[in-house]
Amino acid sequence: MSEPAPQIDDLTEWQRLDPRMLLVHPVKEITRFLVPLVAVFVAGQASGGGAPWELLGVLFPVALGLMRYLTTSFRIAGGRVELRRGLLDRHVLSTPLDRVRTVDLTASPIHRLLGLTTLRIGTGTIATGEDDELDLDGLPTERARALRADLLHAAPATEVDPDADLTPQPPVLTLDLAWLRYAPLTSSGAVVTAGLLGAAGQVFGATGGIEVDSRTWDLGMPGWTVVALGVVAIVVLVSAVSVLGYLVTNWEFSLTRGPGAWHLRRGLFTTRETSLDESRVAGVTVAEPLGLRLAGGGRLSAIVTGLGAGQAGSSVLVPPAPREVLVRVAGVVLGTDSPAHAPLTGHGPAARRRRWTRAVGTAGVLGAALAVAVLLAGGGWWAVLGLGLPLLAVPVAADRARSLGHALSDGYVVARSGSLARRRDHLDVDDVIGWNLRATWFQRRVGLTSLVATTAGGRQSVTILDVPEPQAVALADATLPHVVRQFLA
Repeated sequence: MSEPAPQIDDLTEWQRLDPRMLLVHPVKEITRFLVPLVAVFVAGQASGGGAPWELLGVLFPVALGLMRYLTTSFRIAGGRVELRRGLLDRHVLSTPLDRVRTVDLTASPIHRLLGLTTLRIGTGTIATGEDDELDLDGLPTERARALRADLLHAAPATEVDPDADLTPQPPVLTLDLAWLRYAPLTSSGAVVTAGLLGAAGQVFGATGGIEVDSRTWDLGMPGWTVVALGVVAIVVLVSAVSVLGYLVTNWEFSLTRGPGAWHLRRGLFTTRETSLDESRVAGVTVAEPLGLRLAGGGRLSAIVTGLGAGQAGSSVLVPPAPREVLVRVAGVVLGTDSPAHAPLTGHGPAARRRRWTRAVGTAGVLGAALAVAVLLAGGGWWAVLGLGLPLLAVPVAADRARSLGHALSDGYVVARSGSLARRRDHLDVDDVIGWNLRATWFQRRVGLTSLVATTAGGRQSVTILDVPEPQAVALADATLPHVVRQFLA
């Protein structure tokens, strides 16, 4: 039988991590030093032996892993979480419990094999270095889950009804394999494929590549056919990589609502469990990149107060999925369906003209510059391609003008903008700290302004582009009258 998980009150003394990490840390250190170890092995073989150096090369990362375990400890005392690590260069990380925004549980394959997990505490700080991450690596899985619940409930902003039903609730959402059709429409597969092809090119270049005699290489088909088949092969490869990556990342995905928190679980090889303090969720964002939007899909993420940009992955509520799924989950998270379905107020002809001039005008300038450069280089009729850029910008401009809008619905500010990467933000009025009205010289000429809602969540602001000034002032006054009205005549 496993030992009962200790409560926060029992962790006031410095605690070591699980002893099974003595098996994990050396393996991780050997992996980190893999390239130097290979170099030592090759050098030893070239010198006709070198067994002592090879042994020393292996023992060094193993000893480093052992020291990492022996010099790492943590405690929760005085309303703070403290992590201490390092021998010669000692680091002590400390954060108040009321700064806890998210708690992630991540388990790599070796962690899962040993029944361990890494507990990562998200505090909303801007630190991104490895030495500034508050990770407890590793804890027994059940102990980490109990500690996660205690950390979230210990935050003063989290209020859990003592009479609430604590029985496990059915998931709000689980993975549907039909969503795999959206995977090839994301950019992740193309990025990974480009990296793989680049690495393959480096390997072929370093090894001399494959020698091909252009005089004898004949596939028996026209050149354009070869190019078309190459494009098809790349598309198939990108699609396969995208689908595989989607499965690896989102396998067994589930979104569950617990007492005072939202819980997400996903991952095939490395599992990740994320808990979001419910009182810190200030709204949701529906992101619809062009590829997903054309197929009727998108992503949903939470606007979490105090969560830094580097922790954006912790706020993902729904992976690429059908739009109706995003709208349904958004309604559950917000507690009302109205904001996600609310019709948007347009910003008038002046705002639409700005969408057109900014898109088509910019494309026209770039196209003209490209055409001139081609002509100067002796490219001849290829300069026509540069002049075609404004034509490609026309549908983008029309879509940007059509997407622009805002609303105030059931206590939420709704803002939508963009075309290639359209997003619709739903921000709780209670989480709006203040309003900024920003207008460039061109906006002032046509009576428009950009209305920026300052908040402590997500990107720290939600911007409503090119709003007529009377509408902007009315919206700001309706949400924060005690702040805005003192500035009105």
